Amino acid sequence: VDCPGHASLIRTIIGGAQIIDMVLLVLDATKGIQTQTAECIVIAEMTTRNLVICLNKVDLFTVEEREEKLRCVELRVRGALKHTRFLGAPMVGVAAAVGGEKVAA
Repeated sequence: VDCPGHASLIRTIIGGAQIIDMVLLVLDATKGIQTQTAECIVIAEMTTRNLVICLNKVDLFTVEEREEKLRCVELRVRGALKHTRFLGAPMVGVAAAVGGEKVAA
């Protein structure tokens, strides 16, 4: 959950924890782990054994630097996960704005 009012939704998430089968954790690849990311990892540890990490916004890296930047982000994320059950979680780079298109909602 990463949206306005994120902090107020934590109680609701924990209340519904018994129905969570897996967590799809979406990280901004240009920023890495943030406060709300760490909170979501803690909640994920309490609710599931299944986690997939999406490194979003990879389209903001140039094609030439993308592979190296993603490798660096992955190493930082793995470092943050080393004391969790998710150390070996699958990680995939994605771009929600295909081709970097900025379309108004």
